Amino acid sequence: MKLLLTSAGIKNSSIHDALVGLLGRPIAESSALCIPTASYGHPNVRPEGVWRFISGREPRTPMCELGWKSLGVLELTALPSIDQERWVHLVRETDVLLVNGGDPLYLCYWMRQSGLADLLPSLRETVWVGLSAGSLVMTPRIGEDFVHWKPPTGGDETLGVVDFSIFPHLDNPALPENTMADAERWAAGMSVPAYAIDDETAIKVVDDTVDVVSEGHWKLFAPEPQVS
Repeated sequence: MKLLLTSAGIKNSSIHDALVGLLGRPIAESSALCIPTASYGHPNVRPEGVWRFISGREPRTPMCELGWKSLGVLELTALPSIDQERWVHLVRETDVLLVNGGDPLYLCYWMRQSGLADLLPSLRETVWVGLSAGSLVMTPRIGEDFVHWKPPTGGDETLGVVDFSIFPHLDNPALPENTMADAERWAAGMSVPAYAIDDETAIKVVDDTVDVVSEGHWKLFAPEPQVS
């Protein structure tokens, strides 16, 4: 699977070009499924926000409004109630999964419950475009700062598809708790490399190659040395 892990969607031409490069074809020739599930687990996301994401009416975080050849909705909470043959082939046939923000632990829980997490390793050519929580879910853990919905098992562990963590929305004026100082404090509690990225930045991952795509600012924090 090819990953484009964003803080706030396809915000600028550099991130847009990175997406097209991962797809290997124009967006107008590519099929997409959007996944709104993370939205339901976050206390600050209202139903109209979910509608704006799905309908492509959220210019602050462009995802579904990019001019896809086809666009459908994959709601993870519904998948356990239907047979896998009803939806697995649709995921395999699509070019890109557009994964909304919200609560990363809620999203992680439903990715596992639905079977989507188990399917990921076989989706070699599929592009995963994460928006905030849709990006954080791919990391090993998110840190206590980002825990809102608590999974039955507790903890802050996510899927661990990549070997680094992400602090999104760096210096967003609407989020005064997301300063560089806050990111540095958060990173000090992580045991893996950690990126702080603003809304004009994305992290592209293909196989073992990690590239930062940015028209804004970001910082990579190395993990603190472990004292034996």
